[in-house]
Amino acid sequence: MPKVNHFEIPADDTSRATEFYKNVFGWQFQQWGDQPYFLTRAGDDDEPGAGGAITTRSETNKYPVLVLNVANIDESIKQIGTKGGKIVMDKMPIPTMGWFAYFTDTEGNTMGVFQMDPTAPDSESAISETASV
Repeated sequence: MPKVNHFEIPADDTSRATEFYKNVFGWQFQQWGDQPYFLTRAGDDDEPGAGGAITTRSETNKYPVLVLNVANIDESIKQIGTKGGKIVMDKMPIPTMGWFAYFTDTEGNTMGVFQMDPTAPDSESAISETASV
């Protein structure tokens, strides 16, 4: 069964949000590349619970999102569609980490699915591969 392994908290001001969570809960942050995406260390690795990120609020990311680890993202995307959900952000690579997509469930909640795959290409390579097929 897929477990929640990641969360995303949207913010209008990522600096203000990271300061809040750092000062209130002691969370640690590391910016992901040059993106406004701040990986969150919310406890020691040997403690139960998920890590996450603070990210810029967007149309897709209006509210906090839970991300589920799945064994096969393509199969999960198919099941989401056949069971009444909707893909709201197509499958995309996260270089050297895996594949990711956003969906809404039958109640309108935005969630994410993630499949680990250390061979996932960067976005430009994925676009080129898709175009050449």
